[in-house]
Amino acid sequence: MNKKTVTIIGFGRFGKTLYQLIKDDFDVTIYQRQKKEEINFPITTDLQKAYESEAIFYAIPIEAFESVIIQHKKFFRPEHVLIDVLAVKAYPARIFKKHLFGTKTQALLTHPIFGPDSSKNGFANLTIVVNKFLANDETYQFWKNYFESKQLRVIELSAEEHDRLSANSLGLAHFIGRLLDEFNMQPTPIDTVGATKLLEVKEQTCNDTWELFMNMQHYNPHTKDMRIKLGEAYDKLYNQLLPERVDSHHFVYGIQGGIGSFNEEALMHYLTQKKITDYKIEYLYTTEKVLRNLHEGNIDFGLFAITNSTGGLVEETMQALTKYQCTIVQDFQILIKHFLMKQKDVPAEEIDTIMAHPQVLKQCEQTLAEKYTHFKLISGTGDLVDTAKAAEQLAKKKLSNNIAILGPLTLAKRYHFDVLDENLQDKKDNYTRFLLVKR
Repeated sequence: MNKKTVTIIGFGRFGKTLYQLIKDDFDVTIYQRQKKEEINFPITTDLQKAYESEAIFYAIPIEAFESVIIQHKKFFRPEHVLIDVLAVKAYPARIFKKHLFGTKTQALLTHPIFGPDSSKNGFANLTIVVNKFLANDETYQFWKNYFESKQLRVIELSAEEHDRLSANSLGLAHFIGRLLDEFNMQPTPIDTVGATKLLEVKEQTCNDTWELFMNMQHYNPHTKDMRIKLGEAYDKLYNQLLPERVDSHHFVYGIQGGIGSFNEEALMHYLTQKKITDYKIEYLYTTEKVLRNLHEGNIDFGLFAITNSTGGLVEETMQALTKYQCTIVQDFQILIKHFLMKQKDVPAEEIDTIMAHPQVLKQCEQTLAEKYTHFKLISGTGDLVDTAKAAEQLAKKKLSNNIAILGPLTLAKRYHFDVLDENLQDKKDNYTRFLLVKR
């Protein structure tokens, strides 16, 4: 009897693996749009010739599957059986149904759960999922028997059940492998068996293309739930490792500002109202550092400004809140007044620059435009974005003498600054809203 004829559409990493599996049992043709491989492979660039075979395997990227089916469907015949080997199953099932509707062309769903790495020592005892789908009994039994003759472990699953199971096995394994790669996990001289196996997962999954990883995550409807569940499990486990209290003798509060800042004033307002006396303050200067230290378990509570009645939302806070999760303990506001101050030994006529937090400059925008038209308005970077930190650096002569600080009166008292002007906020009722948060 003549051998059955088979065409493999696509000759990437898995196309080559599939060829090794079937080459001794069928007359195999490999279709590529452009001939790139060595001449010892039976490659054709003639699509019509490719569809002269009885069985057509699609070893192509998941994202390319529908466009290939659309381009090739004019060559489909009733005697064909179309076999996909994609890592997802509900998606190719939907595409086949859509484009084979009203035809007698057969289609079989398969997922060989192996690749170039796992099959380099042969195919015995490796797994393949099969689904009869649009194939007749004779065709289905032929291919099922064939896979079993190659000593593959054949598992029959519906497309939906395959994708549900795959999301929590293959999809999870590939996600963990890519996560370990992003983490840059490397072998060490003291690796345990478990660590060695994790490195094997990283190596094996990352040998596959990024395209395959993305397609498995995007075209399987269950992988999204897997990733959400994994993230929730990580958060739960991470938080269980953090101490309930950083210091058994004191509550530790991390605040957005420095010593003498409005943040410190706001915290003291809260502590006084709640009659809390056993506390320590960590001056962290930015909301991002407050939330990061809260996340890392270095502080018990964080405090930062979120909005002002004149200046609106505090931009640095909104950006930081997109990166971290927290729970609001208290939401309150205090009245804010801004004073312009300079070093005592610097003549007023030498001052030409006003430095403050961007939110402070917003709250005084109109007043500054009217009274200090020719002054340069600046904000610091890093910790210096905090007005109190900038005042400290100015007092230490680490900022230019021509700078005046715009902020709370407490800074002038602390650093013995001269007050040049007062109540520069645009509105009399200038309130800033603060959030006290915990993990």
